[in-house]
Amino acid sequence: MAYKIIERRMIVPNLHEFIVEAPAVAESVKPGNFVIVRPDEHGERIPLSVADWDRTAGTVTSIFMQVGGSTAKLARLKPGNTIPTYVGPLGKETVIQNFGAVLCLGGCYGIGSIYPIARALKEAGNKVYSVLEARSSFLLYWEDKFHKVSDKVFIITRDGTRGKKGHIGQIPEMLQQAGIVPNLTIVNGCTFQMMRMSQITKPLGWKTIVNMNPIMIDGTGMCGVCRLSVGGKMKFACVDGPDFDGHEIDWEEFLARRKSYNPEEVDPLRHSSCRSHF
Repeated sequence: MAYKIIERRMIVPNLHEFIVEAPAVAESVKPGNFVIVRPDEHGERIPLSVADWDRTAGTVTSIFMQVGGSTAKLARLKPGNTIPTYVGPLGKETVIQNFGAVLCLGGCYGIGSIYPIARALKEAGNKVYSVLEARSSFLLYWEDKFHKVSDKVFIITRDGTRGKKGHIGQIPEMLQQAGIVPNLTIVNGCTFQMMRMSQITKPLGWKTIVNMNPIMIDGTGMCGVCRLSVGGKMKFACVDGPDFDGHEIDWEEFLARRKSYNPEEVDPLRHSSCRSHF
């Protein structure tokens, strides 16, 4: 079965909005789920967090970053093209209930993947405070969507071109000045951002949930690459998560293992025929 591409466009440098016609997935997907895609018959499986969906139209949206040969293939797809594989929804959905005040932090592709979580939390009666973080203002997107589902939206850019100048270490001060104490913090983004926010919130006693989708490869628990220690037990991000308590992850062990994959991530891109399209 082939899956039709409805939209594929670069929304900010190196980040693409990817909308696929997949009625069966759209019908049952929930916040926090992910899908597996292949750009062509010879492409590798790529796990992508779900960023939005339209059950009536039967479409599912993801935001992906172009980082290697396979995502470069995805980035060349055009509306009307088809892909051979689109499997999901996979993973355990994010727990949605009325927690009270919830801080939703998104950076990079995570701005997209945390959006349906913020929306669902707002629908459940929570006070939702969204923080969008980027290196510069030109890397921000979907702000209008977050304003519709948040009680307040905070912007942090490292160069100060939008919102607060600095980094996520300033979030506690920002919230304190606004009189906000979150009952729950949810973070979607790069692994460093999730690790750093977990370190920041632990001494504050802010329960923190992180989405470990970035470390997946196979997405079904067979390859073992996404294993990590959580609360002293071995877990797999794809089948046991992707959501985990950030305070229970052994981040030191995780980073040591993560570095070992750097050559495999970079070398295929250097020797790929996709280089000419960058």
